[in-house]
Amino acid sequence: MEFIKGSQFSYKSMNSSTQDLESKVGSNGTLPDIQKPIVYPIRWFILILFVFFSASNSMQWIQYAIISPVITSYYGVSNDWVNWTSLIFMVLYIPFIFPGSYLLEKLGMRLAITIGIFGTCLGAWIKVASVDPSRFYIGFIGQSSVALSQVFVLSVPARLAAIWFGPDQVSSACSIGVFGNQIGIAAGFVIPPMIVQVGPVEQVTRQLYILFIGVAILTSILLILILCFFKSAPPTPPSYAAQQQGEEEEVGFITSLKNLFKNRSFMFLLIAYGINVGVFYAISTLLNDIVTNFYKGADKDAGRIGLVITVAGMVGSVCCGYVLDKFRKYKETTIVVYAFSLLGMVVFTFTIDQGLWVVYLVAGLLGFFMTGLLPVGFELGSELTYPEPEGTQAGLLNAGSQVFGIAFTNLYSPLFRNASPMWANISMCVALAVGLFMVSSVSSHLKRQAALTAKK
Repeated sequence: MEFIKGSQFSYKSMNSSTQDLESKVGSNGTLPDIQKPIVYPIRWFILILFVFFSASNSMQWIQYAIISPVITSYYGVSNDWVNWTSLIFMVLYIPFIFPGSYLLEKLGMRLAITIGIFGTCLGAWIKVASVDPSRFYIGFIGQSSVALSQVFVLSVPARLAAIWFGPDQVSSACSIGVFGNQIGIAAGFVIPPMIVQVGPVEQVTRQLYILFIGVAILTSILLILILCFFKSAPPTPPSYAAQQQGEEEEVGFITSLKNLFKNRSFMFLLIAYGINVGVFYAISTLLNDIVTNFYKGADKDAGRIGLVITVAGMVGSVCCGYVLDKFRKYKETTIVVYAFSLLGMVVFTFTIDQGLWVVYLVAGLLGFFMTGLLPVGFELGSELTYPEPEGTQAGLLNAGSQVFGIAFTNLYSPLFRNASPMWANISMCVALAVGLFMVSSVSSHLKRQAALTAKK
């Protein structure tokens, strides 16, 4: 396994040598072997490092909200403040994704990922210092540090896949990158309720120390591994499309943003993707309240149902990535997955009071398709916006998701408490129906696939 020297790599430095080699194209129209795209074995190690980093960040998103009864009792704060420990991830992402995407494009993935894991590790250790009934504000500061670091997580999978993986693996690699986020969310749903339970102050203090120190040690190990081994890019692009995109990325960041906003199909996808993920955020943030409203004392079940949602989502992400690599039907796959997300939400709405086993079953269906849409949306966005940088378009998709996440959480919560759970869920179904219409209006022209075809 060959480790790449240096922390950053720019395709710009290749342009002149690439042009020289292209002048040596043989009579049969093929390029010399030295010019052909190369994939490196180290790409899998790079991807695995990112998966664990992503998981260490996302597992802290729902860490407080999934044990909200314990947190409100221990710290003496309201449910709204506990919900804000989750919402802060969405609020901070929106303004900071643009400088985050700029750093990702200009400084390379290594530096961006290093900043992200440092902020995640710092926030985890700050939360260790918050274990005292009077120190909720310290925990919120630590949570904010982790939330801010998220801007160096969510935009990376599509870009890492395009830079390191060949055209026959790029969708699968992207789905595995998203898979890391889901692993973390699953851990965030199931681990806190297992460790921290309602009890005397001394008992809760000890349990919170175990939870927070465990996460802090994990993120510290990942920080060391990333500093030692993570690389920005391979010496040679893995595909002709990646090489061409590297040449095109000399376009300024602001110009790239303008191009994306002018892309009608991408804007439809932006709204549709944001609605889907926003509904997922709202349901996840309030899952404990939703489950315990129908089934008293089912706090642990709420965590397990969240685990079912995210594990099913992991399977959905990988399956959807495989389908994209196999058939290259990006728009069609997106429409089908979105339609089943809507169907899952409709079934969830009308069966949630039919028994816990039904909730588990329907939650799996909902998670499989709703979370499975994440890598599909990234890859369709890359196809629609090529040769714009993947990090920029993915950043916009995630920013839209945070906006809708905040809006839907603040819509769902008052409807749930002041009207009825039925109307709260119906509002989410209506939103998903609008999203399905939007994604159906997206163009079928796949620019990245066209570039690959033209190079062959």
